[in-house]
Amino acid sequence: MADVDGVGTVGSVVRVADGYARNYLLPRKLAAPVTDATRRRMEKIKRELEAARKVATEAARKDADRLKGVSVTVKAKVKEGEQLYGSVGVADIIAALTLQGITLERSMIQLETPIRQTGEFDVKVRLGPDVEPAIKVCVVKE
Repeated sequence: MADVDGVGTVGSVVRVADGYARNYLLPRKLAAPVTDATRRRMEKIKRELEAARKVATEAARKDADRLKGVSVTVKAKVKEGEQLYGSVGVADIIAALTLQGITLERSMIQLETPIRQTGEFDVKVRLGPDVEPAIKVCVVKE
Protein backbone atom coordinates (compact mmCIF):
# COMPACT_ATOMS: atom_id res chain seq x y z
CA MET A 1 0.00 0.00 0.00
CA ALA A 2 3.07 2.28 0.48
CA ASP A 3 6.81 2.24 -0.17
CA VAL A 4 8.69 0.53 2.66
CA ASP A 5 12.49 0.66 2.63
CA GLY A 6 14.04 -2.77 2.25
CA VAL A 7 10.66 -4.47 1.73
CA GLY A 8 8.92 -3.25 -1.41
CA THR A 9 7.22 -0.48 -3.33
CA VAL A 10 3.60 0.48 -3.85
CA GLY A 11 1.75 -2.29 -5.65
CA SER A 12 4.30 -5.04 -5.14
CA VAL A 13 3.34 -8.32 -3.51
CA VAL A 14 5.97 -9.46 -1.01
CA ARG A 15 6.21 -12.16 1.63
CA VAL A 16 7.21 -11.03 5.12
CA ALA A 17 7.29 -12.62 8.56
CA ASP A 18 3.90 -12.90 10.24
CA GLY A 19 4.96 -10.84 13.27
CA TYR A 20 6.39 -8.05 11.13
CA ALA A 21 3.17 -7.83 9.14
CA ARG A 22 0.89 -8.10 12.19
CA ASN A 23 2.81 -5.69 14.45
CA TYR A 24 4.24 -3.13 12.04
CA LEU A 25 2.92 -3.14 8.47
CA LEU A 26 -0.80 -3.76 9.00
CA PRO A 27 -1.42 -1.33 11.92
CA ARG A 28 0.32 1.49 10.03
CA LYS A 29 -1.65 0.65 6.86
CA LEU A 30 1.61 0.19 4.94
CA ALA A 31 0.43 -3.19 3.68
CA ALA A 32 -2.71 -5.29 3.41
CA PRO A 33 -3.35 -9.02 3.10
CA VAL A 34 -3.67 -10.18 -0.50
CA THR A 35 -7.35 -10.57 -1.39
CA ASP A 36 -9.41 -9.89 -4.49
CA ALA A 37 -10.61 -6.57 -3.05
CA THR A 38 -7.04 -5.54 -2.24
CA ARG A 39 -5.88 -6.42 -5.74
CA ARG A 40 -8.63 -4.27 -7.28
CA ARG A 41 -7.77 -1.39 -4.95
CA MET A 42 -4.08 -1.70 -5.83
CA GLU A 43 -4.84 -1.60 -9.55
CA LYS A 44 -6.77 1.63 -9.01
CA ILE A 45 -3.92 3.11 -6.95
CA LYS A 46 -1.38 2.08 -9.61
CA ARG A 47 -3.40 3.83 -12.34
CA GLU A 48 -3.64 7.00 -10.23
CA LEU A 49 0.09 6.93 -9.45
CA GLU A 50 0.94 6.41 -13.12
CA ALA A 51 -1.18 9.40 -14.12
CA ALA A 52 0.46 11.53 -11.42
CA ARG A 53 3.93 10.41 -12.56
CA LYS A 54 3.14 11.40 -16.15
CA VAL A 55 2.04 14.86 -15.05
CA ALA A 56 5.15 15.27 -12.85
CA THR A 57 7.46 14.09 -15.64
CA GLU A 58 5.88 16.51 -18.11
CA ALA A 59 6.32 19.38 -15.65
CA ALA A 60 9.93 18.33 -15.08
CA ARG A 61 10.58 18.32 -18.83
CA LYS A 62 9.20 21.87 -19.11
CA ASP A 63 11.49 22.96 -16.27
CA ALA A 64 14.40 21.22 -18.03
CA ASP A 65 13.72 23.25 -21.18
CA ARG A 66 13.76 26.39 -19.05
CA LEU A 67 17.14 25.39 -17.55
CA LYS A 68 18.67 24.55 -20.92
CA GLY A 69 21.53 26.95 -21.59
CA VAL A 70 21.54 28.45 -18.09
CA SER A 71 24.96 29.36 -16.79
CA VAL A 72 25.99 30.90 -13.48
CA THR A 73 29.18 32.59 -12.43
CA VAL A 74 30.52 32.09 -8.92
CA LYS A 75 33.36 34.24 -7.60
CA ALA A 76 35.80 32.66 -5.19
CA LYS A 77 39.12 33.52 -3.57
CA VAL A 78 42.06 31.94 -5.31
CA LYS A 79 45.52 31.09 -4.05
CA GLU A 80 48.35 30.38 -6.48
CA GLY A 81 47.32 29.15 -9.92
CA GLU A 82 43.72 28.07 -10.31
CA GLN A 83 43.36 26.46 -6.87
CA LEU A 84 40.62 27.89 -4.62
CA TYR A 85 41.11 28.70 -0.93
CA GLY A 86 37.91 26.89 -0.11
CA SER A 87 35.47 25.27 -2.48
CA VAL A 88 32.28 26.00 -4.38
CA GLY A 89 29.44 23.83 -3.16
CA VAL A 90 25.73 23.36 -3.72
CA ALA A 91 24.81 26.35 -1.52
CA ASP A 92 26.97 28.67 -3.64
CA ILE A 93 25.40 27.41 -6.85
CA ILE A 94 21.87 27.82 -5.46
CA ALA A 95 22.69 31.38 -4.33
CA ALA A 96 23.95 32.24 -7.83
CA LEU A 97 20.83 30.72 -9.42
CA THR A 98 18.59 32.65 -7.03
CA LEU A 99 20.17 35.90 -8.20
CA GLN A 100 19.03 34.96 -11.72
CA GLY A 101 15.50 34.25 -10.47
CA ILE A 102 15.75 30.46 -10.61
CA THR A 103 14.70 28.58 -7.48
CA LEU A 104 15.91 25.03 -6.91
CA GLU A 105 16.18 22.78 -3.88
CA ARG A 106 19.53 21.56 -2.56
CA SER A 107 18.65 17.95 -3.31
CA MET A 108 18.16 18.73 -7.00
CA ILE A 109 21.79 19.78 -7.59
CA GLN A 110 23.87 16.70 -8.38
CA LEU A 111 27.36 17.86 -7.43
CA GLU A 112 29.51 14.81 -6.65
CA THR A 113 32.38 16.72 -5.05
CA PRO A 114 32.79 20.43 -4.31
CA ILE A 115 34.53 22.42 -7.01
CA ARG A 116 38.07 23.32 -5.89
CA GLN A 117 39.51 25.16 -8.89
CA THR A 118 38.58 27.87 -11.34
CA GLY A 119 37.07 26.98 -14.68
CA GLU A 120 33.83 25.95 -16.32
CA PHE A 121 31.94 22.90 -15.10
CA ASP A 122 28.74 21.10 -16.11
CA VAL A 123 26.55 20.32 -13.11
CA LYS A 124 23.50 18.07 -13.44
CA VAL A 125 20.16 19.12 -11.97
CA ARG A 126 17.79 16.27 -11.11
CA LEU A 127 14.24 17.44 -11.75
CA GLY A 128 12.63 14.01 -11.87
CA PRO A 129 13.24 10.45 -12.95
CA ASP A 130 15.16 10.49 -16.24
CA VAL A 131 15.08 14.32 -16.35
CA GLU A 132 18.56 15.66 -15.60
CA PRO A 133 19.53 18.78 -17.55
CA ALA A 134 22.98 20.27 -17.01
CA ILE A 135 23.81 23.85 -16.13
CA LYS A 136 27.18 25.53 -16.63
CA VAL A 137 28.95 26.76 -13.51
CA CYS A 138 31.81 29.17 -14.16
CA VAL A 139 34.14 29.64 -11.22
CA VAL A 140 36.18 32.83 -11.51
CA LYS A 141 38.70 34.53 -9.27
CA GLU A 142 37.37 37.21 -6.96
